[in-house]
Amino acid sequence: MITDAVEPTSRAKAVFLDRDGVLNHEIGHYVWQLEEFVIAAGVPESLARLKAAGYRLIVVTNQAGIAKGLYTAQQVHACHQKLQQACDNAIDAFYFASAHPSVSESLMRKPDSLMLEKAIARFRIDPAQSWIVGDRLRDLQAGAKVGVRGILVGEGEEVRPALYAPDLRGATDIILAGL
Repeated sequence: MITDAVEPTSRAKAVFLDRDGVLNHEIGHYVWQLEEFVIAAGVPESLARLKAAGYRLIVVTNQAGIAKGLYTAQQVHACHQKLQQACDNAIDAFYFASAHPSVSESLMRKPDSLMLEKAIARFRIDPAQSWIVGDRLRDLQAGAKVGVRGILVGEGEEVRPALYAPDLRGATDIILAGL
């Protein structure tokens, strides 16, 4: 008897990345001007290491300055293009929430999880094999809502959870160590 074995469909693993404070310098106000969009040290190398380990790389960022009329989506795209150029086009997708609570409501905006949910559906991501790296607890809360483990980075005043790293390089070491 001959049967066709059905191979289980594999699901991708991903690292979701907040932008400001993780991939580029946090400067204390909205970052949309290219000259102020400075990529943090070690980011290109960290993304290359994660990519080589088979992770999808997905940026999920709140960009409330759009709703406030401070800058446009085109300016956000220009910053993302600068990041892609510096990182050898390692990032698979960019999602941003343009809403601000004082102007409009949105499930896209972290700590809600719609940006992550869209990426999970689009790329067939397995949340149990995935991570989110952010500089605010709201980033990790968005990940937790969909079953993604989180690592807090940076020197902010946030309460540090068990998984903490000073920057993306440290977070990358944690992820690749398989903790």
